[in-house]
Amino acid sequence: MEKSALVYIGLTLITVLLGMFVDNREYVPLRIRGGRRAGEPAGIDRRCARNRVAGFAVYCLLAGVSACRIAVGNDYWVYRDSFKLIAQNRYVSYETGFNVIVGWIQKLFGYDHYLPVFGFFSLVTVLFFVKALRDQGSYYAFSLYLLLTGGYYFNSLNSVRYYLALAIALYSMKYVLRGDWGKFVLLILLGAMFHKSILLVIPVYLAAGFLASRKLKGRYYVLGGILAVSLILCRNLYREIIFYFYPYYRNSGFDNGQISYANILKCVCVLALGLVFGRKSLKEDRMNRFYFFLNIFALLVYCCGSFIPEVSRVGYYMIVSQVFLLPRLVMGIESRPLRKIACAGVAGAFGAYFILLLRQMYAVDIRLLPYLNWIFN
Repeated sequence: MEKSALVYIGLTLITVLLGMFVDNREYVPLRIRGGRRAGEPAGIDRRCARNRVAGFAVYCLLAGVSACRIAVGNDYWVYRDSFKLIAQNRYVSYETGFNVIVGWIQKLFGYDHYLPVFGFFSLVTVLFFVKALRDQGSYYAFSLYLLLTGGYYFNSLNSVRYYLALAIALYSMKYVLRGDWGKFVLLILLGAMFHKSILLVIPVYLAAGFLASRKLKGRYYVLGGILAVSLILCRNLYREIIFYFYPYYRNSGFDNGQISYANILKCVCVLALGLVFGRKSLKEDRMNRFYFFLNIFALLVYCCGSFIPEVSRVGYYMIVSQVFLLPRLVMGIESRPLRKIACAGVAGAFGAYFILLLRQMYAVDIRLLPYLNWIFN
């Protein structure tokens, strides 16, 4: 790895260190229930002020690295060419909301001024990531570490539209947990204006929320088995539904039947961790149950949905919940020695994954390294 990889490594270390100043555990349950309407203090005490300052610093660093990039990502120049087509009122296959905002920004800054466009979407994407951590990250620094080393933030330097949708989906989980279905659906519809694949989280998140609120009975296991079998036997039907929304994926480079073994391993390990050490919390804690069911859904998709183009991205809408679930499971282990071992194991596994991710960032189809920015380059 060359020197610019140190930007990503340094960003991870500094932001996680800042995240350690955020004590979020007492605030998260209140924000899930409705914020000030649920009893969250209206004033700003010392701890709240420290949380806000540290959280804002994290946002500025993450947004700055993202917004200042240039020629980073294999689709960077593809997007630049599309921006020009949008400014010319020519057809592009992107969603309406994205096209409208790109058009507005270019009217404001001028034709082919692509840096403000990338900057705007960087600021908004990171904002949703950070707000999700603020509202749902009971162990803020731990969740931030998983968000970074798991690749969700760094991959957002590529695939602009998709990762904005992913950040919105992550933030929307709190509305499912709150039972505020109207805000949840409206937020997802907003996300669909930038990447319509986010629409699939409406049934998925609602199903996870439904199961998390009830004691499981035999019929739920039967329905789950039917769904798994249908993914195997009715794959052609599912493919036709997918290609109705994304016809250009048919027989493309994304339609390759690839199996994501790394994500399957992640899901299996989280499943084992929950069943071995988190049975009590999974019975009593609705948040944990919601995130845990999303992990099960992700495992189902990765194991039985290899026919789905870009199956990794489909699964990301579910597996990204691990950034909240893993810290809650690990820190909920009653035995202190076991808790330390589990914490070190999770941190080490994601750290090793991050190193492998950095090495892959030089690939032609990823090109997140070397990192360049318009300030110094």
